[in-house]
Amino acid sequence: MEKYKVSVIIEKDKDGYFAFCPEFPGCYTQGDSFEEALENITDAVKLYIEDMIENGEEIPKFEAITLSQIEVAL
Repeated sequence: MEKYKVSVIIEKDKDGYFAFCPEFPGCYTQGDSFEEALENITDAVKLYIEDMIENGEEIPKFEAITLSQIEVAL
């Protein structure tokens, strides 16, 4: 079984949690809780990769993404 590491970002919004994978455009989901969003994005990434494999696409190996937060004063 091949294993893939990808980055996911989970943001809290007014409706719950929004999750996406920046390496795979269009791969996003949501959940009512952080845990649900994490489970859903894990499933979405798995389906995305399975679809790429079925279509004969090469799955790229990604370097780690660093997420930083900055503050801008105006």
